Amino acid sequence: MDNNDILIRLRYALDIKNKDMVEVFKLGGIELSKDEVLKVLTKSPDDYDDEADSIFDAVEDENHIRLDNAMLETFLNGFIIFKRGKQEPKPGQPEIPALTKERANNLLLKKVKIALSLTSEDMLDILETSGVVITKGELSAFLRKEGHKNYKECGDQNARNFLKGLAIKYRA
Repeated sequence: MDNNDILIRLRYALDIKNKDMVEVFKLGGIELSKDEVLKVLTKSPDDYDDEADSIFDAVEDENHIRLDNAMLETFLNGFIIFKRGKQEPKPGQPEIPALTKERANNLLLKKVKIALSLTSEDMLDILETSGVVITKGELSAFLRKEGHKNYKECGDQNARNFLKGLAIKYRA
């Protein structure tokens, strides 16, 4: 599951309108027009293999813009601001959070949890709604900082199921 697919599924699950998508990107620090957002919200072409994937990371064509990890994180930061409001930085804290090099799926879980003010129990319920039962410890491992001894990479299936559970919860 690539970053464009994550964004498409998140948008569907939370029923985010196009104009709101533009606003969220803007709050995150990226100026995109409505047409560019629509290009981001198209599925990636499957005409290349995994080895060539790195070659196409920032390739744009007339119908598609590939979303890299930095753009996805910027969108998720903007989504937090969109849902919870802008937080005044504390003394010594940078105004815009530094980008991390975390895996997209782990980042998705963390940032959506913050944006929607979800508790761990809420997240477990959302996953259970989609038919997946994981322990609180496993969820905690997904939410840890990369490099922590208990950190665990969130696989595509768990991220997909989380987004499916969000869709069931917020669109039903």
